[in-house]
Amino acid sequence: MSVLLKKYRTMRDFGETPEPSGGKPKKTKGPIFVIQKHHASHLHYDFRLEMEGVLKSWAVPRGPSYDPTVKRLAMMTEDHPYDYAGFEGVIPEGNYGAGKVIIWDNGTWEFIEPGDDPVKALRAGKLTFRLNGRKMFGEWALVRIHGRSPKGNEWLLLKHRDEFANEEVDVTEVAPLSIISGRDVEDVNPDRIWKSNRPGAAKGPPTIATALRKQATTKKAAAKKSAAMPPQKKAPSAKRGATGRPTAKRTEGKAKAPRRTAAKRR
Repeated sequence: MSVLLKKYRTMRDFGETPEPSGGKPKKTKGPIFVIQKHHASHLHYDFRLEMEGVLKSWAVPRGPSYDPTVKRLAMMTEDHPYDYAGFEGVIPEGNYGAGKVIIWDNGTWEFIEPGDDPVKALRAGKLTFRLNGRKMFGEWALVRIHGRSPKGNEWLLLKHRDEFANEEVDVTEVAPLSIISGRDVEDVNPDRIWKSNRPGAAKGPPTIATALRKQATTKKAAAKKSAAMPPQKKAPSAKRGATGRPTAKRTEGKAKAPRRTAAKRR
């Protein structure tokens, strides 16, 4: 038994739960990430990064945000096996984490800083990385909150300011469905259980990334066009009178028409 997965395995009865016990070989290149939308006692998002042969995991109650000013609480949980990244289904009542699970997003991730070792960075309490998924793109960071929890498992998940940062898009609202089944977590198939040999989801165009790229491109093009255009002179506006209608200009030096007078009586 892997030492890193000891806690995970002791918390589960694999005769009851369809969750994987671990041990399946890795088939993908580069470290992966997965975000599973999990409706247990409360709805939350399980954010997982492949590291040291397992999935380092955090429960994010409100899910990720593309707004760099928003910091999402992320509670670090037990390491999960690599093959948990393929799990979508129902964890039966009476088991740890009982509820419905969908694969909300997945892809690969790249370590950025600090240093050159993600394991050391994680243990030090700060990890900056780049995600390449179908909903999650660009630079993100996990930062441990010191002094608030005796377990030291409280972290913050936040978005860095890059071309994908966006204060207007709520990714959990506009893209709530599974990238595997196309269902929301409430509609997950109760008969769907984890299978090691099931086919992977067909790759399609990125969902949120496409919208964010398009929006960023549109803004840049508009700004470039505005900067290139010469300032326009405002056309002179006619003076308006009390009625709101333009008033006619008087012509100076023009003689007034003589007034007609009645003829003298004879």
